[in-house]
Amino acid sequence: MTASPQSAVGASEREEDRQRRSVALAVISAAQLMFLLDATIVNVALPSIQRSLRLSGSHLEWVVASYSIAFGGLLMLGGRAGDILGRRRVFTAGVALFTAASLLGGFAAEPWLLTVCRILQGVGAAAASPAALSLIAVTFPEGPERNRAVGWYTATATAGGGVGILAGGLIAAYLSWRWVFFVNVPIGLVVIAATRRVMPETPRQRGAFDAAGALTGTLAALLLVYGLIDGAQGGGNWSSWRVLAALGAAAVLAPAFVVLERRHPQPLVPLRLFADRTRLGVYAVLALTGTAMFGIFFFLTLFLQQVWDYSALHTALVYIPLTCLLVLGAKTSSWLFARLGARTLVCGGLLTAAAGMLWLSRIGDSAGYATGMLVPTVLTYAGLGVTGVPLTLSALARVADEDSGAASGLFSMARQIGGATGLAVLGTVVWSVVASAAPGTPAWEALSEGASQGFVVAAAITALALLVALVTVPGKERTVI
Repeated sequence: MTASPQSAVGASEREEDRQRRSVALAVISAAQLMFLLDATIVNVALPSIQRSLRLSGSHLEWVVASYSIAFGGLLMLGGRAGDILGRRRVFTAGVALFTAASLLGGFAAEPWLLTVCRILQGVGAAAASPAALSLIAVTFPEGPERNRAVGWYTATATAGGGVGILAGGLIAAYLSWRWVFFVNVPIGLVVIAATRRVMPETPRQRGAFDAAGALTGTLAALLLVYGLIDGAQGGGNWSSWRVLAALGAAAVLAPAFVVLERRHPQPLVPLRLFADRTRLGVYAVLALTGTAMFGIFFFLTLFLQQVWDYSALHTALVYIPLTCLLVLGAKTSSWLFARLGARTLVCGGLLTAAAGMLWLSRIGDSAGYATGMLVPTVLTYAGLGVTGVPLTLSALARVADEDSGAASGLFSMARQIGGATGLAVLGTVVWSVVASAAPGTPAWEALSEGASQGFVVAAAITALALLVALVTVPGKERTVI
């Protein structure tokens, strides 16, 4: 029996549709990789940037911080913009702004221009990042197909930090620092061109922006991220009037934002998203794990270079197997998710990561790389790697299409706020230990002790995330697969 012409045409159309969705997923993942890569690739090139532009220490810190502040502070606004204006349109505009700012940043000859370019990069990433995740939510239906898509997306996104360190090390060793910006340009141009070909526009929702909510919510997020980052500068700056004013204003604006959103018919962030206990718990777990992971990443890099005297390139190479573990964990977890459910996978991963962080706190007393760093970081990265897919799927489950942009913005914002908090909390612990070291203590020894204490705090924060996950993340019987 031969297939009818109609069934053959139908099968051909389904195959073409699957191929289009696969290309769309590759485009979305490449863009997210670029945004997260940019948060770390600049770090390794900072000494070269400082020498080239003759930057002071404070100016140099803001080359990194300005991107994080703009990115983290504008995610809510970016997510809602995609819901109202169309997600493909906002995604393309965000990537275009990010690409243009990268090109201009590569040619920057003045410190102020480089900082402006970093802010514009953050604005572009804040517009495109939630649109990218929400495009996955509306393109792939809940079930195995979305699970696989989120697995690829999470694997690519989690590779961003490690790839950024490796690329930064190679560029610092063999090219000009300007290439940490130029490398984004060809990627951005390919993403823009492919987006127009393979990604249909989502329906635009009727209504106008919630101006009052946008102002209060965005300012609250910006000031919170600014206060946390500025407070951690220079080993602890919490008594600064700028830090106190920023955090105080954020504390006032946040409840005002909630009141405004409750009253507005078309709010920037629909509060119904927080009515789901699972989604609220996922946001909390993301923030807590971001706090632990970002702090570990920052101070482990510092430890390798200042205590073990690793070069920038050597440090970058150390992160290769760890990045591979994050990717492998994300890919494996999409398969495990259907068999174990979200709670078992997330809690098992967090327990493994917490054990790895606690072991890592002994790095200063260890005999060397293998037992002091490799084994505990393998546990840490593998444990965190398997949590990405179930957390993402749990956050997007049962979200209406019209709310997927806002939900995606909150998802990304939880990670950004967690990262800023990680530098603030662990930075305060580490530098306090360093400052309290006995007179005459070598700098490397004081930093080693401070980093060890910081890793203990990171393990405790991860354990807290485990407790939150136990009571909020659904078991297998309630997991959408």
